[in-house]
Amino acid sequence: MAARPRKYNISTPNLYCKLDKRNNKTYWQYRQPITGEFIGFGTDSDAAHAAALEMNRITAEQLTSQSFALIDIAKQKAEPNAQNMRLKQWVKEYKAILDRRVQRKELAASTARGRKACAELLSARSQNILLKEFGAREMAALINEYVDANKTRMAQVMRAAWIDMFKEAQFAGEVPPGFNPALATRKPLDEVSRQRLTLENWWAIYHEAERRSPYICNAMLLAVVTGQRRGDIVKMKFSDIWDDMLHVVQGKGKGKIRIAIPLSLRCDAINMSVRDVINKCRDRVLSKHLVHNSTVVGGSALGSPVAEGSLTQRFAEARDCAKIKIEKDKTPPTFHEQRSLSERLYKAQGINTQELLGHSSAKMTELYHDERREKWIVIAV
Repeated sequence: MAARPRKYNISTPNLYCKLDKRNNKTYWQYRQPITGEFIGFGTDSDAAHAAALEMNRITAEQLTSQSFALIDIAKQKAEPNAQNMRLKQWVKEYKAILDRRVQRKELAASTARGRKACAELLSARSQNILLKEFGAREMAALINEYVDANKTRMAQVMRAAWIDMFKEAQFAGEVPPGFNPALATRKPLDEVSRQRLTLENWWAIYHEAERRSPYICNAMLLAVVTGQRRGDIVKMKFSDIWDDMLHVVQGKGKGKIRIAIPLSLRCDAINMSVRDVINKCRDRVLSKHLVHNSTVVGGSALGSPVAEGSLTQRFAEARDCAKIKIEKDKTPPTFHEQRSLSERLYKAQGINTQELLGHSSAKMTELYHDERREKWIVIAV
């Protein structure tokens, strides 16, 4: 005898229906395969099928995740020293490592924040696979995405952060020695678009700055006669002067470069020495800092140090008012461009600009002196 044909041919797994003879309506139910619990889906057949398919997908993902976890546990029991760290977990570990490096003063806090952001971006945009199985494809795609958006500098920062992240994974034994897929990606080439600052344009900006604030003028003069960075200029104190020299502990780089600049060092192009500029920084306001607030602006007290951002803003305001000509496809020079101008002016005088700027080579590179070097580099006049 043939079986009675089914009224509903249900092809979706874990989906069931039941006819209520009291009202002649069909009710749909979903059976959770893990717990065996039934969930009511109402009377709409299409909605019930769609909901069941989605529930099956979610359950499958949960089972897959649990399977991976069980496999990892089994591997760890069988091989206690196995490298089974996954990407997302390592990113958390890496962020903790960066915090410890900041505490040991091996890394600047701002650098650590940037590397954390790059690591989190990679984690968010990649599959959570084993770290030792991670390839260069995901990183290359992200780098190309930023390059195509004309964010080449950010692409360089990301690549450098990922290289460091996998270096730390090697140190921790989470990946084999030498395993660093970030190194296999192409390094983005960033063409500098910032326009160089000429002496003529510098004078035009300086004269505009004179109308605005004494501290921006003093900061500009210090930038040219010392060749130091903005961050080092705002930290300069009168107590840094002894033995007829201005002592600067540069804040950038792996180590602390110590520069001793004679007060007699003179920039012939502007006809001022370091001593002349320091004397100009002394005014009626009592302050520890060479560059300081000589008026009460906002919440700043008299004699208080000036923030780096204020130098950038004031310089940009004076530059814009000077209306210097900007070449096509170039961006206006920033406060930092005075460091390049200083290097070019002193090089023409025969001064050792390599030591003045704190570089370990004659080229304008990011390679700095060994961090074990603690002696003062005395600039020869």
